[in-house]
Amino acid sequence: MEVYLDNAATTRIFPEVRERMVQVMEEDYGNPSSKHTKGMEAENYIREAKEQIRKQLKCEAKELIFTSGGTESNNQALIGAAMANKRAGKHMITTRIEHASVHEPLAFLEEQGYEVTYLPVNAQGKVEPEVLARAMREDTVLVSIMYVNNEIGSVQDIGQLSAVVHETNPRTLFHVDAIQAFGKYQIVPKRLGIDLMSVSGHKIHGPKGSGFLYVRNGTKLRPILFGGGQQQGMRSGTENVPAIAGLGEAVQLIYTDHAAKVERLYARKQQLIQGLQSLEGVRVQGIAGMELRETAPHIVSASFAGIRSEVMLHALAERGVFVSSGSACSSNHPELSGTLQAIGVEDALLDATLRFSLSVTSTAEEVDYAIRQVAELLPVLRRFVRH
Repeated sequence: MEVYLDNAATTRIFPEVRERMVQVMEEDYGNPSSKHTKGMEAENYIREAKEQIRKQLKCEAKELIFTSGGTESNNQALIGAAMANKRAGKHMITTRIEHASVHEPLAFLEEQGYEVTYLPVNAQGKVEPEVLARAMREDTVLVSIMYVNNEIGSVQDIGQLSAVVHETNPRTLFHVDAIQAFGKYQIVPKRLGIDLMSVSGHKIHGPKGSGFLYVRNGTKLRPILFGGGQQQGMRSGTENVPAIAGLGEAVQLIYTDHAAKVERLYARKQQLIQGLQSLEGVRVQGIAGMELRETAPHIVSASFAGIRSEVMLHALAERGVFVSSGSACSSNHPELSGTLQAIGVEDALLDATLRFSLSVTSTAEEVDYAIRQVAELLPVLRRFVRH
């Protein structure tokens, strides 16, 4: 049996998304900047995808910029906003548990003379509003806080945090990395006070290499890609029409019967947590003192005392269960998880933690199988622990 529980890294594409993309690649393959019929056909796919996303976000079509995915969206938001608003200040705020695609652009900006404040989080991985309020300054140009953490599934109170930002300094922009949240929550940026929001297609059963950045109307932003002036000059380069069409289709599909999808995710998450917690020496991270629905519906972080995460990961893979040892992108940065350290996980468990992540297609049988494999492997692997 094959059980894929690494959906926070990437999801399997919906069949309808694949069909839409094949149609674009084989039949409607024109350049959307071309003035002939083939070009107009391609442009119509872009327009349709914008409409599908716009309806979901309750925003204007011109507030959407298509990108190559979450990393580009985060880079465009952070670097573009910093460069466009540097006269207002060069101070930025983020948290210690952000994805590398936020931390790395901010590290680049620090090299350019910007100052970045990194907020701590509590044991549940949440930013406390008063901590954010104390960090705000007159020269704070942007605050970037992720909606859902990609390793432990902690969920920030985005509306409350954005209120702190805008009430303290109305000129400060509020950016949200919603890459793990979009598709799991109904998100209306204007209601939540979000100025910039990053989304990736391959987390919602869309294609890799697709994503978008929501930019609230009136937000000052400089492009980071220059060329032919596509997308109102904000993102030059011929649009990836198959990926954009697939992204729009994925957005529409993931939000169809959305409440039922989320209910199924939480049922599978509860099943997984209960099964893991019943095993000796297993601890689920980031949920202490919280109700299940205070955490994201699809991510479970579990530590296995006495077993290195990489050993358990490969042992499970041999039995057809695919999980990860943290963020997929962190495999390029093999140091211990900053998120686990930030929530106070003891040193002995930092390299003994795996992430299980569900999708709307995950079944009860798959979760049961995964729990059984973990239960069988634990005593076997612990016999080989060096003392």
